[in-house]
Amino acid sequence: MSNFKLTLMSVAVSLATSFSIGNTYAQSAPTSAKKAPASMSSPLKLTGRTELPGYDEGDFDHFEVDLKGNRLFLAAEDHGTLEVFDLKNLKHLKTIKEGIEVPHGLLYLPEKNRLIVTDSGKSMSKIFDASTYKVVGTIKLKQGADSMAYDPSTKRAYIANGGKDGDLPDSYLTSVDPSTGKVLAELKFDTNKIEAMAIEQKGKNLFMNITGKNYLAVIDKEKLTITSKWPIKEAEQNAPLAFDEENHRLFVATRKPGKMIVVNAATGATVASFNGPLRCDQIIFDQANHLIYMLGGEGYIGVYQQKDADHYVELPHVSSAPGAKTGILIPEMNRLLVIASPGETKATAAILQYEVSAP
Repeated sequence: MSNFKLTLMSVAVSLATSFSIGNTYAQSAPTSAKKAPASMSSPLKLTGRTELPGYDEGDFDHFEVDLKGNRLFLAAEDHGTLEVFDLKNLKHLKTIKEGIEVPHGLLYLPEKNRLIVTDSGKSMSKIFDASTYKVVGTIKLKQGADSMAYDPSTKRAYIANGGKDGDLPDSYLTSVDPSTGKVLAELKFDTNKIEAMAIEQKGKNLFMNITGKNYLAVIDKEKLTITSKWPIKEAEQNAPLAFDEENHRLFVATRKPGKMIVVNAATGATVASFNGPLRCDQIIFDQANHLIYMLGGEGYIGVYQQKDADHYVELPHVSSAPGAKTGILIPEMNRLLVIASPGETKATAAILQYEVSAP
């Protein structure tokens, strides 16, 4: 990996975009819809593509950033490495292999200069010194650790573990002190598949997609007990999740079929529902521009505009690349980075860079 030859291609023209079948304007009743105006401009403009030679198969998972240190971290899931890039120019800086098996979620703690990596391998999730990249701690969970969310209000991390990735019939949500790796509490689910989380900063709730049972769980984040179960009726395999706490709206991405579903975070009622990419591993809420990005492995990004809490418009699709299903929004830089995983296509992996603006 040290011989990366990264190419950053500046693109001077906006992406060609195409409307999806049935672009809609959804109101409080999900069945109420209109076609989005054809004149709507795209809020995403491709400004660069950094290719990663040597990665011609397998999947990547999530990004994390160190803004002050100008670093971008990337979990190379199927390659068993952690990749480090210069955040500004995306030049490859380092490959970390020691202590890594099957990395998924990443969390950087700037005050401690620590990097937490959830790992579904047998060696468990790790805490790294982010200067030396040496392992300084282990988080002892069930095998199969995957999704992670951090709660700044309590300084706790919540990690999904067990289940299918750990060859276990049940899944677990575990709260930990990420600076020490100490396990604080654990909640068991009678399914082998749980996925993404969203956490209130001004309330006590943690929301989680219980993919194997097709519902959204409302969890008391202090007690780690379930307070409500909200069925996802419009589709199956609810996995990625994003949150607009100010307007009390959850954005649920499903995979069977691909849907973007807006859910009232106070009642569990469906506010709006749209078609979306089938192979989505991440959905992102852009609070500054009132946009939702649904990253799809079919080669496009589903983009939805929030008019207000109850009204949404599906904008034209934005072209990406096959396997481009995870990414990170960096509001401080007005950038959306998306990683295109080659999977089984044998295409070269690449980081796609988009400039973000209001439509």
